[in-house]
Order: sequence, then structure tokens, then C-alpha cells
Amino acid sequence: MNTESQPTEPVHIIDATRTWLERAVIGLNLCPFAKSVHVNQRIRYCVSGAQSTAELLDDLARELQALHAVAADVCETTLLIHPGVLTEFIEYSYFLRAAEATVATLGFAEEFQIASFHPDYQFGDAGSDDIENYTNRSPYPTLHLLREASIARAVAAFPDAAVIYEKNIETLRRLGHAGWQRLWL
Repeated sequence: MNTESQPTEPVHIIDATRTWLERAVIGLNLCPFAKSVHVNQRIRYCVSGAQSTAELLDDLARELQALHAVAADVCETTLLIHPGVLTEFIEYSYFLRAAEATVATLGFAEEFQIASFHPDYQFGDAGSDDIENYTNRSPYPTLHLLREASIARAVAAFPDAAVIYEKNIETLRRLGHAGWQRLWL
């Protein structure tokens, strides 16, 4: 998954993100809750034109308010894709605090949470090329806006949700870098 050669038009950015979701997240079952939301078309894909973190925070606020205003059976979650800002992972990781603060400032801390995805995602205890990082590697920097109620329902239906992370690492280690690359052929 190399975004350097990918087009920058929103439709192509959404297509690349949808392909990642279908092949990696759903295809490898990295998130057992993603398939039904995808199949039922309750994911909003929003490509931000932001070129600064301030603009991205404005887009985040708008998307949170839009998600708040619609019923979950219409739109369960939003992928806020931002290809023009926070392309360096370290900057992105620091930005997440500001994103969480925006959620709280808007009064949505009990309603929403943010999951983070980035092309160079790196867990704090992992090397930059460790395969387990790929559980959170998306084609473009992406803020995944999740409803707390949806998470609670998913966890209730899947009581051992804590083992998902461990299973994902095992899946990716079995797949390896070569297998990951084959997903995109």
C-alpha cells in the first residue's frame, strides 16, 4: 500500500480507503465489527482538504456534529481521511491529544471516541518495520469516529474483545510483510 503514487482526488482517496477496509480490516478480520457496518453502508467517508491542523480540527468538529445529528442506523461511523496534513506519524500522534480535546470540548466525550490510522503507524513498543504496526496502517492518515454506544454493543456481543489485538498480531505475523504486500496486487 504505497500512497505516493496514488491519485489525490477525493474519489480515489475514498476508493483506496475502502479497498484497505475490505482487504485488510475486514478481509483479515482485524476488526470483527467492521463487516456489518460496511455491508449495511453505514460508514461515512469524508476526505478533508485541510492543510493545517487548525483546519483539520474544524473538519473534525463538523464531522462529530454531523455524526451526532444522524441516527446510528443511518450512519454508524465516520472515517475522516486527511491526506494533506499530518503525513508524518510523530506529528499525527501528537495531534491525537488535540483531537480528543475537541471531542471533549464539544461535549461528546461520552458519545464518541477516535481510533487512529496512519500509513506509518507505529506502536510505542514496536520497531518502525514491525508487522504488528500494520493493524493500524491505512493508505492515508485517518481519524475513525466511533460511537461509544456502538462499541458497547460490539463488546457485549464479543465478550473477549481484549483478545482481538493479540489475534491481530498473530494474524499479521503469520501473513508477514510479503503477504501484506500481496493484499494490494
